[in-house]
Amino acid sequence: MAAKKLLIVESPAKAGTIKKYLGSGYNVMASMGHIIDLPKSQMGVDLDNDFTPKYITIRGKGELLSKLKKEAKKSDVVYLATDPDREGEAISWHLAGALGIDPSSPCRVTFNEITKTAVKAAMKEPRPIDMDLVDAQQARRVLDRIVGYTISPILWEKVKRGLSAGRVQSVATRLICDREEEIENFTPQEYWTIEAELTDPKSKKSFTARYYGEKNEETKIENAEQSAAVAEKIRSAVFTVASVKRGKQKRKPQPPFTTSTLQQEASNKFGFQSAKTMQIAQTLYEGVNLGGAIGTLGLITYMRTDSLRIADDAQREAVEYLTGNYGGEYVQARQYKTKKNAQDAHEAIRPTSIGIKPIDIKDKLTNDQYRLYKLIWERFAASQMADAVYDTMQVTIDADGSTFKASGSKIAFEGYRKVYVEAADGANKKDKMLPPLEEGQKLTLKDLEEKQHFTQPPPRYTDATLVRELEENGIGRPSTYAPTIATIVSRGYVTRSKRQLVPTELGFVTAEIMKNNFKDIVDVEFTAGMEEKLDEVEEGKEKWKRVIEDFYPPFKDNLEKAQSSIEKIKIKDEVSDVICDKCGRNMVYKLSKFGKFLACPGYPECRNTKAIREGTGVECPKCGGEILIKHSRKGKTYYSCEHSPKCDFIAWDMPVKEKCPQCGGLLLKKQGRNGKIFCINEDCKYERRASKKNEG
Repeated sequence: MAAKKLLIVESPAKAGTIKKYLGSGYNVMASMGHIIDLPKSQMGVDLDNDFTPKYITIRGKGELLSKLKKEAKKSDVVYLATDPDREGEAISWHLAGALGIDPSSPCRVTFNEITKTAVKAAMKEPRPIDMDLVDAQQARRVLDRIVGYTISPILWEKVKRGLSAGRVQSVATRLICDREEEIENFTPQEYWTIEAELTDPKSKKSFTARYYGEKNEETKIENAEQSAAVAEKIRSAVFTVASVKRGKQKRKPQPPFTTSTLQQEASNKFGFQSAKTMQIAQTLYEGVNLGGAIGTLGLITYMRTDSLRIADDAQREAVEYLTGNYGGEYVQARQYKTKKNAQDAHEAIRPTSIGIKPIDIKDKLTNDQYRLYKLIWERFAASQMADAVYDTMQVTIDADGSTFKASGSKIAFEGYRKVYVEAADGANKKDKMLPPLEEGQKLTLKDLEEKQHFTQPPPRYTDATLVRELEENGIGRPSTYAPTIATIVSRGYVTRSKRQLVPTELGFVTAEIMKNNFKDIVDVEFTAGMEEKLDEVEEGKEKWKRVIEDFYPPFKDNLEKAQSSIEKIKIKDEVSDVICDKCGRNMVYKLSKFGKFLACPGYPECRNTKAIREGTGVECPKCGGEILIKHSRKGKTYYSCEHSPKCDFIAWDMPVKEKCPQCGGLLLKKQGRNGKIFCINEDCKYERRASKKNEG
């Protein structure tokens, strides 16, 4: 009789995909993430007893754990296949303890991609649970718990309830606040530029050259008077080509994505928030049903990684595919050097098979899945392609002693750009080559333009630039970037203005308290150093409790000083023009984990609250009321009638003010690159492309 085998993974989607690969000999179940963790209601760390964690079964997970225990007892072998990172290793360790599995036995299975080949290969090589990985997770968890559960109550008492502090979130908040102060304190400096529009008499082509200085030495123009004096001299000058330098410039492709670079590029190209990028990537990793003979398949490798390594098999497949589809001259196999302190257990993010082209499976994916998969596919393909080559030309022009400079370039060989162009590189950037100029030839001055400029302050952070800043400074790890940004926004420390992250008064106050009382917690170098110590725990070079022992005594001293020295701070609520219909006061804006709402300032005498009304100006097709903009608990925008729940109208696409020209019904606008305006009436087939950004 065949042995009964149980495989435990984290998510149901992954369980369904893997079950199809392993067949009837395996029962595949999902743990739904952590089953055992520190309690929410208390710190759960014994500070007086060697920092021992107090683990409990998470509330609501008892029934699931009982089912897993029941199945484990019926099985001859139990394998733990949670995610291949610190967090996944800790989940497997907790499961082993709960199910009576010896963690030193070959019970742990990991795979970097969810394909039939990868899963079956991994099942042949089970290993013991890696306690160094587990201890690194325990150290992070205990550190974060100590910081959060000791500082947060002080913030509740001195500022307001519901606030929180954390090792990474507090640094991120400080970075955003410091940047805002830089912007506020910035003093613009005036400067001027002079551009000459010149014509080559031979080719009759015009180009622009910029004033550089006098006698080939750079000169800064600081005000209008200086600019006018230079311009006056130049207008009557003879323009002569002093030197022409032609050359070739090579541009290398970028490496395949890591977690942070994927979040940055998805933000730059699509405006995705980091959390959205990771949620979409998770679905691509866990598996999508492609139908036919392929069935369900994981489309990308594990998406929480800071490694640039590419598996040899994947590289060979890429070289073969690219050679066959683009020609050998476009192909250059490359391995990229992973930066110091990166976790190299996983590969970079890549398609599980380069042969699965995005366009071929577009109809099996949502629009966002398609866009992200296409981005990952193109970046990986480009990483194994030849350099792009540009013809360049740099010209120095003499104007009776005044020096002008101009440069131009055009693509001589597309190389990797045939497949992928970065957002920063400009997908639509056109070649701009100068006319065929020669040294000594005269040029005709067509126009001279003086331009006033002012130096600009540093820009506010976006999701993309904050992730880059955190990564460059060694703060956090791939799994922490998205939840960190989500936390500081949900706590009200930061708001979003378009794509920018803007600190609130609450954010400034909290950051100031942290800087004055917990300098190390919000110090970039200290936090980066702590990450290095956690890496040393993972590598078996440091004991996890030693890291806590070194951290806690000075932290405890700061905690005691802060408790007595921080004075209570009153943050004024923003007053609205909405009148409380119970007591007549002007209601104020409050923040909860579900977003802003209106509350009466007379609390506790008056407990009146109201949702903030966001109207669309569009009439409900069912009852004639106004359709309002609403937000789900997970932050997704939807549209429902002001008379809800009496009126059950709801839509997930934005209502448009105009009526359907065919049936007079309600029109909706589907957002996105392939956005469209369509009629809500299923019997009416009217639709058109949404060409105008402000349409609706």
